[in-house]
Amino acid sequence: METMTATKKNITKDFLPINGTDYIEFYVGNSRQAAHYYQSAFGFQPLAYAGPETGVRDRASYVLRQNKIRFVLTSPLQPEGNISAHILKHGDGVKVLALWVDDAEKAFDETVKRGAKPYLKPQSEKDDFGEVKRSGICLYGDTVHIFVERKNYDGIFLPGYKTWTPHFKTKNTGLLHVDHCVANVGWNEMNQWVNFYEEVMGFRNLISFDDKTITTEYSALMSKVMSNGNGRIKFPINEPAEGKKKSQIEEYLDYYRSQGIQHVAMATNNIIETVTNLQDRGVEFLKVPATYYDHVLERVGKIEEDLAPLRKLGILIDRDDEGYLLQIFTKPVQVRPTLFFEIIERKGAQSFGAGNFKALFEAIEREQALRGNL
Repeated sequence: METMTATKKNITKDFLPINGTDYIEFYVGNSRQAAHYYQSAFGFQPLAYAGPETGVRDRASYVLRQNKIRFVLTSPLQPEGNISAHILKHGDGVKVLALWVDDAEKAFDETVKRGAKPYLKPQSEKDDFGEVKRSGICLYGDTVHIFVERKNYDGIFLPGYKTWTPHFKTKNTGLLHVDHCVANVGWNEMNQWVNFYEEVMGFRNLISFDDKTITTEYSALMSKVMSNGNGRIKFPINEPAEGKKKSQIEEYLDYYRSQGIQHVAMATNNIIETVTNLQDRGVEFLKVPATYYDHVLERVGKIEEDLAPLRKLGILIDRDDEGYLLQIFTKPVQVRPTLFFEIIERKGAQSFGAGNFKALFEAIEREQALRGNL
């Protein structure tokens, strides 16, 4: 199998139209402290809160926003229950990938009749600001999709949440929207989930990468990128491949204890400014060797940016037929080497940085070796 751009399916009608990512919900050990971290380190702004003070008895959830990105950070209030069990098994991680749709009930019916396992039957939630309808289906591991219909709602976030206005606020860092979310699945499971997104959700396989493309001296993996009908939602799916040593996917599966979200990519229009700001706030990034930049312009051609600040910050460059992109990856943002973030600026390119895979994964392997997990 070779790296390729998949042939587009002739889809006459998108049975699951998606407007965009509505929110991403993380189950975390201490949502109050996590909210402070995402405010101070990443520049998210406080938006809404739900907990005992709003009539919610089993959890406390803080909602943060930066432009079109909404993160929900949820912690349990008691050791019993599904949230506590999730955190005990996985550590902090993504539970919900919520998708903004026009009709949550139809989205549920269309996916379930095609084979999705129900997670949340269609339900209506109301308050003084209107009505939100939500439904949900199960994915890999303990991850779920929630379909959110909010066309009849003018509230701050969802019914049951109140406006959260703490004194502490920081400036944003230029993060604009979710570019894509990457999943790690187990051995020989990638095609199963590719088929799920194709058959159950009407996505198409946009790009495929085999273990000859994503390989280093020690490890390899395979990946396929799934995209919805209008191209607003992209979900790359990774699985491990045979190598001399343990791959980053295997390390993730060992520590997360199942399949799950490996990283969330967030877009910016000025990656140099954004990454400089994030570094100044304490966010740590993976670094490639300085030699990466010696011949990078010979590979990618002319770019608008000066190379010096990209080299200083460790920002990677790649090009496809439609333009180029700039990208960089954080180190894991919790004690387990699982979830991390990507910062990406697209200058026309619609790909995912295949030219950077070797340098990037060697950087990840250096971190694995420090942890004794390579």
